[in-house]
Amino acid sequence: MHILGIALTLVLIALVGAYSGKKVKNAADFETGGGKAGSLIVAGTIIGTLVGGQATVGTAQLAFSFGFSAWWFTLGSGLGCLALALGYSRRMRHSGRVTLIGIIEQEYGKTTGYIGSVLSALGSFFSLLSNMLALSALLTAILPVNMLTALIIAVILASAYVIFGGVWGAGMGGILKLLLLCFACAVGAVLVLYLSSGQIMQPLGQLLDGTSMGTVAGLDSGETARAHFLSLVSRGVKKDLGSGLSLILGVLSTQTYAQAVWSAKSNRSARRGALISAFMIPPIGVACILIGLYMRAHYITSAEIAALAQLGQSVPEGMREIASSSQVFPAFVLNHMPKLLGGTVLGTLLITIVGGGAGLALGIATILSGDIIKKLSHRFDSEKKSLAMLRVLIVIILSAAAAGAWMVPGAVINDYGFLSMALRAAVVFVPFTCALFMRGRIVKKCAAVSIIAGPLTVIAGNLLNIPFDPLIAGILVCIAVMAAGAVAAKRQTAPITKED
Repeated sequence: MHILGIALTLVLIALVGAYSGKKVKNAADFETGGGKAGSLIVAGTIIGTLVGGQATVGTAQLAFSFGFSAWWFTLGSGLGCLALALGYSRRMRHSGRVTLIGIIEQEYGKTTGYIGSVLSALGSFFSLLSNMLALSALLTAILPVNMLTALIIAVILASAYVIFGGVWGAGMGGILKLLLLCFACAVGAVLVLYLSSGQIMQPLGQLLDGTSMGTVAGLDSGETARAHFLSLVSRGVKKDLGSGLSLILGVLSTQTYAQAVWSAKSNRSARRGALISAFMIPPIGVACILIGLYMRAHYITSAEIAALAQLGQSVPEGMREIASSSQVFPAFVLNHMPKLLGGTVLGTLLITIVGGGAGLALGIATILSGDIIKKLSHRFDSEKKSLAMLRVLIVIILSAAAAGAWMVPGAVINDYGFLSMALRAAVVFVPFTCALFMRGRIVKKCAAVSIIAGPLTVIAGNLLNIPFDPLIAGILVCIAVMAAGAVAAKRQTAPITKED
């Protein structure tokens, strides 16, 4: 029944992908849908990419350890979409460009554009790596395969999801995925409340408060389960608020979500699509958190069992073992849902993660193609060659991300997600915003310095473990550099006086 449910879901999404492929006649259709998409396609493209492994499997994994502070990924995503709708979409569409880096290059020159392209693609790559980790965790939970086989399957599925339809495939698949995902999350949340009789925190308190299990689970001395798991800042105020900021600015700095805006047939459709995304994404995170909390009260990881054994303690009665916290969501579906329904949810979850990775790969491929390759060579100027190059790039990018995921199998999924958003924001956000809202007011060289200094500051902040989120430092450095550029530009244009 599990396999049947998964198969039915995959067949449904495959039919949508095949239909979307019929709408692609050239590279413009593939990259931006030819500017013909309605608000639902826009929302489908954004949600289909943004709500991937990090928003589902990653959120449940983080909630298993930290509770409601896991909400920052989906909450920050929603706030980022709100800012995209209200502050940026109209100006982006009037820029005459179809990439974020293209807007920066238009204002600050080719050298700045090349640097930004490479660093922006690298930032998105970390998010894709995170998605591959989530997908491998799901596949190894539901299939008798090892991680390498799971990653190979992941590359094939993600390639098929977007390689035929491009934005149309991501958008139409995203709409269907959104409907299925809302259904899956609603069922999961209701089932959690039913299984726990509405008392999620009570069994957590009985299990963790004042016991060795609480220490192993990461509770500080004297901290209660309720205070830990219900707090939005249980990982620390600076860390969690910084993570939220990373998501808000990261959404505004990511090519895939910008492509959704450019794919719209009108400014109104672009804005409404982003608004739909803003209000649909956060509730999905809440459902995944409830699943994570329920699993924390009833499941224990293999590493925690080993830690208890070192303390001379046995596993609490009734607790069930899972290999790692990354398998929290799929284990809940496999063990607590009716099998056919569970198979449908697993299929939805599979497509959710596949679609997220496919959309990110499309964004990276568009950056590499439009902002680098086509400017270095005219071999791909024809529509046919340009479309073929995009499709080949997508497969290469997905394969590279799978290789990276294979080398770091034990990572926390959302750690790479937050890092990715921070790097993208540090590269793109400040110069992109200045290019839209402060045209002709900043010395061009300062934009190049900002694009390099921002991500370097974020990386240095992570390595030095500074006491606040490194993204804040990175953004402040970018603002300082661009402000200096504005002052320099003002001096250059100021009239020469007699005193001068």
